Amino acid sequence: MEKKITAPIDDKTARELKSGDYVYITGTIYTARDAAHKRMYEALEKGEKLPFDVKDNVIYYMGPSPAREGRPIGSAGPTTATRMDKYAPALLDLGLKGMIGKGKRRQNVKDSMIKNGAVYFAAVGGAGAILSKCIRESEVIAYDDLGTEAIRKLYVEDFPAIVVIDSEGNDLYETSVLEYKKE
Repeated sequence: MEKKITAPIDDKTARELKSGDYVYITGTIYTARDAAHKRMYEALEKGEKLPFDVKDNVIYYMGPSPAREGRPIGSAGPTTATRMDKYAPALLDLGLKGMIGKGKRRQNVKDSMIKNGAVYFAAVGGAGAILSKCIRESEVIAYDDLGTEAIRKLYVEDFPAIVVIDSEGNDLYETSVLEYKKE
């Protein structure tokens, strides 16, 4: 099923999304990769505030290439999500509602998604140039010293993604393999 959703994502929307849904996201999302996640995790351990309120927000695991003239951002393809699995449960416990990346997630992340009513979206790897056309605004808001791994606030319009893991723990990577084996 195709759905248009707005970010930030409220609890009701997150819980209505089902594994296999095609979504088009419009609104504000944030980028963070390995180094930014590590810094946020360390900040939480020290009792410090995060650079943005993760509650109801979506984090896109992406580090863009430099922007071409007249564009807000360069190529913007997804990063492999498992690299953030160590840090994701802490952010989910703070109310993070969505994550965008590519590849599978570990069980501890799935369990935390179920507990917190969050979803994991996949964006198409290798399509960064196409995905960047959905990004209308990009602003570095934290960890500028990390270069491409700095945290960015993005405004996206009709950003295409697929719900891979829904808030009930249904995992498209697992169910699609089972469907294939039936044939």
